[in-house]
Amino acid sequence: MSEQILLTKLFVPTTRGMLVLRNNLFERLNHSLLTGCKLTLISAPAGFGKSTLISSWIETIKVPIAWLSLDERDNDPARFITYLAAALQKVKPGIGQNLQAILQSPQPLQIENTLILLINEISFIEEKFVVVLEDYHLVDSQQVDQALEFLISHQPPCMHLVIVTREDPNLPLARLRAQNHCIELRAADLRFSNYETEEFFNRIMQLNLSKKGIDLLELRTEGWIAGMQMAAISMQGLQDTDRFIQNFTDSNRFVMDYLLEEVLHRQPENIQDFLQKTSILDRMCGSLCDAILQDTSASSKATLEYLERVNLFIIPQDNERQWYRYHHLFRNLLLNRLGQNLSREIISELHIRASEWFEKTGSLFEAFLHATAANDVERAERLIETEQIGLHLRSVAIPVLNWLNSLPKSVLDTRPRLWVRSATTALVLGLSTGVEEKLQAAEAVFTARKESYHAEESDQIRDLIGQIACARATLALFRYDPAEMIIQARRALEYLHSDNLTYRFTANWALTSAFMFQGDRAGAAQANQDCIEISQKSGHVFSKILAASNMGSLQEMENQLNLAAETYHEVLQLFGDHPQPNASIALLGLARISYEWNDLIAAERYGQQSLQLALQLDSKIDRFIVSEVFLARLKLAHGDLEDALGQLIRIEQTARQRKFLLRLPEIAAAQVSVLLRQGSVSDAIPLVQRYEIPLSQARVALAQGNPSAGLAILELYRQQMEARRWADERLRAMILQTLTFYACDEKDKATQVLSEVLSLAEPSGFLRIFLDEGKPMADLLSAAAAQGICPDYVNRLLAAFEAEVSNKQATATLPGSSSLVDTLSVRELEVLRLIDQGFSNQEIGERLFLALDTIKGYNRRIFEKLHVQRRTEAIARARELGLL
Repeated sequence: MSEQILLTKLFVPTTRGMLVLRNNLFERLNHSLLTGCKLTLISAPAGFGKSTLISSWIETIKVPIAWLSLDERDNDPARFITYLAAALQKVKPGIGQNLQAILQSPQPLQIENTLILLINEISFIEEKFVVVLEDYHLVDSQQVDQALEFLISHQPPCMHLVIVTREDPNLPLARLRAQNHCIELRAADLRFSNYETEEFFNRIMQLNLSKKGIDLLELRTEGWIAGMQMAAISMQGLQDTDRFIQNFTDSNRFVMDYLLEEVLHRQPENIQDFLQKTSILDRMCGSLCDAILQDTSASSKATLEYLERVNLFIIPQDNERQWYRYHHLFRNLLLNRLGQNLSREIISELHIRASEWFEKTGSLFEAFLHATAANDVERAERLIETEQIGLHLRSVAIPVLNWLNSLPKSVLDTRPRLWVRSATTALVLGLSTGVEEKLQAAEAVFTARKESYHAEESDQIRDLIGQIACARATLALFRYDPAEMIIQARRALEYLHSDNLTYRFTANWALTSAFMFQGDRAGAAQANQDCIEISQKSGHVFSKILAASNMGSLQEMENQLNLAAETYHEVLQLFGDHPQPNASIALLGLARISYEWNDLIAAERYGQQSLQLALQLDSKIDRFIVSEVFLARLKLAHGDLEDALGQLIRIEQTARQRKFLLRLPEIAAAQVSVLLRQGSVSDAIPLVQRYEIPLSQARVALAQGNPSAGLAILELYRQQMEARRWADERLRAMILQTLTFYACDEKDKATQVLSEVLSLAEPSGFLRIFLDEGKPMADLLSAAAAQGICPDYVNRLLAAFEAEVSNKQATATLPGSSSLVDTLSVRELEVLRLIDQGFSNQEIGERLFLALDTIKGYNRRIFEKLHVQRRTEAIARARELGLL
């Protein structure tokens, strides 16, 4: 379910044995590394030896290296960060692995959140290391520039960044210079000096040139290393090198053209042919070159080895010398020559052969790229219809969508399937703009040609109509329009082929979601059962994940916590080691279940993991809101009332800003719980008046001393839930009924309802649903124990209450100058004890599964309550008070 990493992009180029030593530049590079400078920028035009300088310098220093060779595809920020994390694994194995699911998700990437996770991991690396970004000029993406700027701004001191580029990156270089965070090497620095020029021509290339000849070459090339290299290659074997030098032009552009001709003309015809035709490849190996050349008389592997041996601008991409690439500048010139010497038809045929080779070897995306280069629309269309191409990956979906968007309307009108594919690919990427227009364009083609279609085509058109309906069901999901979702999903199922399992699953999944929105859980369960059957038949892992996630949610709603937990764990197993953002559903489900089982540590761990993944989803998806509300309720359980309320207020503001209005009642209900715990009944009243939240309304009535009003609300709500067969809400209503009867001094009725509640709750082992109600519930359970009601379960609940009371008694009461009493919460005491054990804030966060900022907030409140300013004082004060 993840993109395969091309390891050759992480290969540190090896330097040849004979190089001009550039000690003065090495000293400047060493200085930047030793002084804690953040960035070294190597910026110069092509052919100035930038990469050679860095790779040779690397061999002289004893620090770990992360090398990343960039290309045009790295304009996608998810791909850029994916490869950056992969490069960092050369420094520290395993770093960034927990980000892979986020990065491979089809949903738009939340760049800063992802980088924060990566930077936090980098900060744990103890030794100094260097990250090299080669060919950054090939990246033309504002998002990637912003990501890199964020990384540099928060760069841990253990990391030094080197950017190798032909043009200055779009970074705040002036600010970095002013802060002494950047050193720069440019063309003037990289040019060979007179001494280095002589070293190159006479010691390295052994041409035995005169001082006059060397001076003239240096003048003509202006110290341009690539020009010198090709001049040296051209002069090898010449008797009259002086004449060559005299005829040497002083324009770099013409120098390169001239030298290329000289170099190529000195090679055998078969080598010239090889160089031109293989220049269409971003990377090449022997069998791939054999496939596109179709020359049985020569071995491409032997040719590649020859090219490397004669220094003909070829760069190995792995230590085994299986994969190579051309020097970028050399390849560009070869491509220009190819276009001049061969017809478009022949070049297209070369691309088709490359496409066929990549398809045969399973690299379908590269096969697609060569098909598009050949302008073979039919072949490209077939490849993107292949499930194995991985359209659920952003790094694949974006180029596919770009190609589809580049096609003329006349081409798309002849192939309406491509209109539909363009629309559905946009939806995969979370893009809704222009989708409906594409769907209408496809329908217009169907209508115009309706009479001319033969039977087989008509059958295909019906299926496409079904796909269009699926897309519209997804568009309706963006608008939270369940009625339209149901209409379009049912239309899709009517038109789709019976064997089109991918889209039939999508239609049933849309139905499941729509029924869940409408509260029709029975309908959702039936639609999801169809999803399960289709996913099992298709074997598509992502379909299995979505269907199982919905099944877990439905089981949870039925109070089948044990079954739901098993289902959620199965979902995580399907994701493997790198869960994607959609795993947030299963993780939040496990968080809720852990909470009900009173395992608050596991609940927080799952809840935080769920939030981090949910934040990576499209900004139009509100799933992160649910995770944040859960975590706020968890703060309430820990007694952190102020933090819980502050978080809920912030969540409400976010929901309003992003128009997530459907989440406002849920947020308000959580706010009411916190306000009532604080005794702020007057602040809770407007919330229950504004929103339809019956349980909260009943709680407020009870807090106001009007239990009879609360009973009326609860009786009606319970009847409604029983009619709907909503087991979870019915249980919550009944628990509140017991407390309300108890408040009315109707203890027999309270005990009777409690007995029903216990019989419903015991099979799944509910605990927190009782514990959260506090002492009145404990008193009711004690009465139930005296009557022998559900003795094992009641005793377990009473033991949990005793443990809860013990935890509360463990909070510290601190003496002050007045009668005011400050207390440390259970969680604050837990943090204080870890501080005493010498753990850093980062380590405490990892142990408690909390963010670093959260731990810092706990520190601040602990210091305030203890009236101290630093850790050592806090430990001393706590010992004085007997807290440690």
